[in-house]
Amino acid sequence: MNGKDMKLGCLVLENGMVFHGTGLGIQENVTAEVVFATGMNGYLETLTDPSYYGQAVVQTFPLIGNYGVIPEDFESRKPFLSAYIASEICDAPSNFRCKGRLTDWLAAQQIPVLTGVDTRTLTRILRDHGTMNGMICGSPDDADFEKIRAYRVKDAVRSTTCEAAYTLGPDSAAYHVVLLDFGAKANIARELVRRGARVTVLPAYAKSEDIAALRPDGIMLSNGAGDPADNPEIIAELKKIMSLHIPIMAICLGHQLLALANGIPTAKLKFGHRGANQPVLNPETKQMAVTTQNHGYQVQYDAEDAHCRETADLLYVNLNDNTCEGLRYRKFPAVSVQFHPEACAGPQDTAFLFDDFVQMMEVQKCR
Repeated sequence: MNGKDMKLGCLVLENGMVFHGTGLGIQENVTAEVVFATGMNGYLETLTDPSYYGQAVVQTFPLIGNYGVIPEDFESRKPFLSAYIASEICDAPSNFRCKGRLTDWLAAQQIPVLTGVDTRTLTRILRDHGTMNGMICGSPDDADFEKIRAYRVKDAVRSTTCEAAYTLGPDSAAYHVVLLDFGAKANIARELVRRGARVTVLPAYAKSEDIAALRPDGIMLSNGAGDPADNPEIIAELKKIMSLHIPIMAICLGHQLLALANGIPTAKLKFGHRGANQPVLNPETKQMAVTTQNHGYQVQYDAEDAHCRETADLLYVNLNDNTCEGLRYRKFPAVSVQFHPEACAGPQDTAFLFDDFVQMMEVQKCR
């Protein structure tokens, strides 16, 4: 980071705590929801994951930027997060694929950065007290607590979905999948194409009749940002999409939206799951997997509730807090997971779920 670009800055949390650091690209005060991500690598995938829309991301790993900027690793067309907070950002990257320094790229993308922060203490506070809003500014005196406490992530899906439909994969592919883009990570489509699918990516607000007209073999509901309950229009359309009885696979926000469309509620987690080390368990097979996750809300599946039991079976549970991590629906062919089986970056323990989805499509085609 050039000396002329550096200036003092701070993060002021809604509870009044202040974390001082060095700012880059902070032209005006930035208010956001402050969350932490525990990945030890994959900072480029984190920065370009649309699920971080409206949030200030705290990297718990102490050194970020050591392999610079590698555009081939981006997960979307641009970063959607509101700000980036790290203990230290390396300005002398070393990697044969490196195309430049992370600080230069963040400045070009107009993403405010705060470094030199005690991210370990900050993360412990967010774990103990829960996700909080905060303001990144030049001085604690600049903090507007009324604005900080009133902040809420809004219009996340509308702000991150694609503007127009596009297609990936060859026309000769064995399967045709419609991917509803709620803020999709690029590796979801790549994993489908790798398994012999042609993927038509549609904006989040596509209608069920338009999907049916494409005659897909399967439908993928992507990840995305924000409170799932803020999307009543999409939830209403998913009820119609379910009636098509086309195999569905849903990831992250897609998992939450599909649950809401089936009358299973969602709720905000204390501090969310964000990182590449989240353990989940299949309660039927007793098989454990380590997964990549990025979400602040949970599906409130209750095995004691008659409606939940009649609607879906619990497919995965989080071993850290016992929250629902996956469902298999009973009345139509659909599987949903809270974690990211495409895991970019992260472990590939659950990549087989894409193979299971292909098998679902194959079974449906043979009927």
